[in-house]
Amino acid sequence: MAKNPSDRTTKKIPEIGYIKPREITQEMTESYIDYAMSVIISRALPDVRDGLKPVQRRILYAMHEMKLGHTAKYRKSAAVTGFCMGAFHPHGDAPIYEAMARMAQDFSLRYPLIDGQGNWGSIDSPSEFAAQRYTEARLSRIGEEMLKDIEKETVDFTPNYDATRREPVVLPSPLPQLLLNGTMGIAVGMATNIPPHNLSEVCEALIYLLDNPKAETTELLKFIKGPDFPTGGLIFNGQEMASVYSQGKGSILIRGKAQIIKGERGREQIIISEIPFQVSKAGLLEQFAKLVEQKQIDGVRDIRDESDREGMRIVIELKSGAFPQKILNRLYKFTDLQKTFHLNMIALVDGLQPRLLSLADCLTYFLEHRKKVLTRRAKFELERAKERVHILEGLHKCLAKIDAVIRTIKQSKDRETAFQSLIKKFKLSEIQAKAILETKLQQLARLERKKIEEELKEKKKLIKELQALLKSSKKIKEAIKKEIKELKEKFGDARKTKVIQSRVSEISEEDLIPQEETVIILTQKGFIKRVKPSSYRAQRRGGKGILGAKIGEDDLISHFLLAQTHDLLLFFTDNGKVFQIATYEIPEGTRLSRGKHIANFIDILPEEKVLNVLPRRKDEELAKYLLMVTAQGLIKKTEISEFENVRKSGLIAIRLKKGDLLKEVEKTSGKDLIILVSKRGKAILFEEKDLRAMSRQASGNIAMRLEEKDTLIGMAVLESQKLKDKKIYLLTVSEKGFGKRTPISQYRIQRRGGKGLITAKLTSKTGDLVSAKILTSEEEHLIIISQKGQVIKSKIEAVRIASRATQGVKLINLAPGDKVASIICV
Repeated sequence: MAKNPSDRTTKKIPEIGYIKPREITQEMTESYIDYAMSVIISRALPDVRDGLKPVQRRILYAMHEMKLGHTAKYRKSAAVTGFCMGAFHPHGDAPIYEAMARMAQDFSLRYPLIDGQGNWGSIDSPSEFAAQRYTEARLSRIGEEMLKDIEKETVDFTPNYDATRREPVVLPSPLPQLLLNGTMGIAVGMATNIPPHNLSEVCEALIYLLDNPKAETTELLKFIKGPDFPTGGLIFNGQEMASVYSQGKGSILIRGKAQIIKGERGREQIIISEIPFQVSKAGLLEQFAKLVEQKQIDGVRDIRDESDREGMRIVIELKSGAFPQKILNRLYKFTDLQKTFHLNMIALVDGLQPRLLSLADCLTYFLEHRKKVLTRRAKFELERAKERVHILEGLHKCLAKIDAVIRTIKQSKDRETAFQSLIKKFKLSEIQAKAILETKLQQLARLERKKIEEELKEKKKLIKELQALLKSSKKIKEAIKKEIKELKEKFGDARKTKVIQSRVSEISEEDLIPQEETVIILTQKGFIKRVKPSSYRAQRRGGKGILGAKIGEDDLISHFLLAQTHDLLLFFTDNGKVFQIATYEIPEGTRLSRGKHIANFIDILPEEKVLNVLPRRKDEELAKYLLMVTAQGLIKKTEISEFENVRKSGLIAIRLKKGDLLKEVEKTSGKDLIILVSKRGKAILFEEKDLRAMSRQASGNIAMRLEEKDTLIGMAVLESQKLKDKKIYLLTVSEKGFGKRTPISQYRIQRRGGKGLITAKLTSKTGDLVSAKILTSEEEHLIIISQKGQVIKSKIEAVRIASRATQGVKLINLAPGDKVASIICV
């Protein structure tokens, strides 16, 4: 409404007055800023000095006014909220009671400020506490400490909302509640999220900061290890605390406390005894159950909550054969058993200015507040001591002339006359004369007179001490230090949250998969799966085997190999490209399942075919090169480093000549022996040093001169020093199921490019060779799979040892029209 009616822009509205037009953008800006500052200062953000928001401060002061100390009788919560609302906080009883309930919950605050009686919520459902008419409350011991000396003019007071009372602007707070209990608040354009800390550690840091006022946050972290949550748990990345607390913001990784133990029946169990801060136990159990229901975790038999008054205990009972660490890792990744606390230390400085604070800032501002509190308290006590000394001096003067004093009073006609007579006759002040008149007769006794003299002596001594204290900043520091040590002795306790210095990176999919052997099966049509080797039971040599995979009528098994679940699989195609995926990315199937098409995992074109699959370990140190051989006898050596970053769309691995196919790929050290085997029963052994390294785009050199209609079917790599080892064999298997072991010593080293030696006697009965492997003492079982999916697993020792020019023995009894596709040795 306009105050100046003479302004031409104003308009007079009947029954309202003069109204002045205003730009809406200016009005909205100013109104929004006023609203924002109101939320920031009066509602959402805590004060750095006492660590409290206005509603919390008013609740505690209201309870102080109601004399609800920690030794008082409990009072109904409704009485507290009613008095607080009527006297200090006119915003409704619900938000007051909600804030009050949080201050009473030992799972929300590290050091509860209110001692509650009744249902104040639980860790399962913190917001589901009983109505205020059912619960009772009083200040806790540490809550009462927050208001200590408030009556000694240690803090400023301001009128309440209706100016009928006065309320404190800030509490004296002998402890930094901002750090001890932390806080969370969302204002306008900013938010705060400060975790709770351990009282003993904070007190030690305060004492150090008093002695070293310029100490940085990194120095204070020698005492404060990190947050100390009321629910316990584990904090990782302890080494990053310096960065987080120096900046006043950052992420802190929290995990629940879990251990894997053996249950009563020998079954393994995951026991969870602590959970992350502000995580509902009931909600966590629901997340666990949902993962099991959706089959995101396998092997869980039962989930039970065995928590009681002694503490939390969540039991996850596992099935036999389950992988406990894998399941626990999945719980960390997909539930709130692992959670990130986003620290953002924003608080009000001087009650008005919101600031992002470091740990050192928080403690420094608190100590400045305590210095002011102690100074004001000392001044208050000094004034009271001086007043008392003044009265005692008057009493002492009059008691020395007590008979004359009594006679003067008796001769006075009334109190006022006596009052004036005492002032005039004995040279007393009005205060002293009043004290003499109010003195009881019993205080005239000799013993009482002595007490007055002793009190006078003590008060004069106190005055000297207080005056010395006010003149010395050093003595004020010592007084603060003494109080902090006493509070630490009184309220200090051990840490609940363990801080682990090592860094825990984000849990990857690989962390959720146990490292184990697995069998990879790929068909000509491109269907792939992985199967546990234990799916194939051992049988006697020469049997029919079992069905190893369901395949289509027009499909055949093309690749059958062994790998570790964490290995990278390199897929080489007929056009010379290479693709890469992790073994665990291939879904695990059953022995009879068909699997999924390879196009689900790599960007292979419909007309492309996978000709070779090579497992590669990430931590493999010995392998320096990849050797590639083609069906027409060409070989190429390329540094393995050129295959470090295989794109999703693939890389060129070799330039193939028209009509040629990539048959085999192996890893080598650069100093190995290479043995190549052709389908017509020829083998050549030569040294790897005969080969020079080539780029990925090269085609290669001649490795073996092949006869007409002959092609290479396999390559094996052997360490040079094992050539004369009598326990090293070359295993060859033909398409009709015949095989043998030939000592490697029967093969002499030749030069690359020769025709080779006979390695097997082939007939129409045996068919051509389809696979060749080097055997060491490590391999125990041989698994053969046929093109139609028939599998047999037998002991390698059952395979006969025979010379190069023999056909071997029957290893698998195949159905008519079926042929051996591939073999692996386990």
